Amino acid sequence: MEQKHAHEVLHMMEGNNYTEASLKEAIKEKFGENQTFYACSAENMSIDDLFIFLKNKGKFMPADSGFTVDISKVCNH
Repeated sequence: MEQKHAHEVLHMMEGNNYTEASLKEAIKEKFGENQTFYACSAENMSIDDLFIFLKNKGKFMPADSGFTVDISKVCNH
């Protein structure tokens, strides 16, 4: 299975609010439970690994019922 770029998840999040559990479920629904992801500085990340990676990189911002993507922190390469 080919890895998906983390940007695909960030763009999926745009305009939506999530909790940790609901984001992980949305990723599973869209990409599959066993999908792996990569970014500029990491690869072969599971959904759990990806969540931690994005959170630590500051890609989320608070929203009414959880968080959403901070689209200003998504690089476009």
